[in-house]
Amino acid sequence: MNQKKLLIIGFVWPEPNSSAAGGRMMQLISLFQKQGFQVIFASPAQDSDFMVDLSEFDVQKESIELNNSSFDSFIKELNPAVVLFDRFMIEEQFGWRVSENCPDALRILDTEDLHCLRLARQKAFKEKREFKVLDLLAEEVAKREIASILRCDLSLMISEYEIELLTTIFKIDAGLLYYLPLLLKREAIPELDKLHSFEERKDFVFIGNFLHEPNWNAVQYLKETIWPIIKKQFPEAVLNIYGAYPSQKVTQLHNVKEGFLIQGRAENANEVVEKARVVLAPLRFGAGIKGKLLEAMQCGTPSVTTSIGNESMQGNLQWNGFVADHPDTFVEQAIQLYKEKEIWLQAQNNGVEIIKNRYLKSLFEVDFSKQIQFLLSNFKQHRLNNFMGELLQHHTLKSTKYMSRWIEEKNKRSVS
Repeated sequence: MNQKKLLIIGFVWPEPNSSAAGGRMMQLISLFQKQGFQVIFASPAQDSDFMVDLSEFDVQKESIELNNSSFDSFIKELNPAVVLFDRFMIEEQFGWRVSENCPDALRILDTEDLHCLRLARQKAFKEKREFKVLDLLAEEVAKREIASILRCDLSLMISEYEIELLTTIFKIDAGLLYYLPLLLKREAIPELDKLHSFEERKDFVFIGNFLHEPNWNAVQYLKETIWPIIKKQFPEAVLNIYGAYPSQKVTQLHNVKEGFLIQGRAENANEVVEKARVVLAPLRFGAGIKGKLLEAMQCGTPSVTTSIGNESMQGNLQWNGFVADHPDTFVEQAIQLYKEKEIWLQAQNNGVEIIKNRYLKSLFEVDFSKQIQFLLSNFKQHRLNNFMGELLQHHTLKSTKYMSRWIEEKNKRSVS
């Protein structure tokens, strides 16, 4: 019997050491391999210096082209049982080709986070006004993203809040959505007595990929507003800022005298977070759940963040530190967490409880496997139940198809 195949079409090649998205993709690969799937990862992206070597994880790597019918013969020959689109932009590009050439393949979208939510919040922030959920209905990207979710058989969601938005604001059938947060192995539960103690740790730390706008904005906020207040009240304080892909505008913020140190990419992110006493993450817009804050919990490092930062992360459990949206409160709680050992230790324990109760792979893998098997066995009825999705598939397939064919012909003429 032939092994079932999973084709993942990636927006980029996975970089688990650069972003939570890269780590998330490797988790999904592992879940499907455990179900017995042979995994093929294809992407139109250029190779990068920090991409993972997929062959080490028994994953076949394939480069594909946008707007090129060579993909049609590739997927027809591959004949995967499941196709996973990494973000809605990839589903827009390749979904119609998958539907046309492998109509029986299960189509799954990994949203990463709800892009329209992140962009609507960013827009409201830049317009200096409060974000309202109805802003989503006016967000141009929402129309594309919701259409993509409807066209797929299942969309993987990492945030319960985003599921709530999709089902209430956009009236998406809950049967099309599946909650699957960032996943950790049992050995990721920190043994606190084996980590650096309160006394052995020093400095504040921020970590985040600088290509991600919410991270860059948070660093600007630290530099201009939060850090000057901390420094005034706590003159010996030092903040180390780590992140992949720092641009010149990031490195220009480095100031030894102010204790504001731009360190660039961390060779070992866990190591730098575990040596720090407190993580600062004053995120003012964004979506999804924050890999940097989950990583802090794994390292036994308490954090101070905003209500955007901890959104959908803790459930009904106590946070791994403090949550504050006003800069003065943020500063007060950051200094308190840094200086008061008992509060720090309690926050550290809170992080362990959050990991145990909300992020262990073992909590999700059996149910996820059942969900995939159910959809593989019942996809025809599942699609009949999703009439709006079938309607969009019908119309979008035609419009996207002819646009893509036009681009392909144009490209051929320009070459000849």
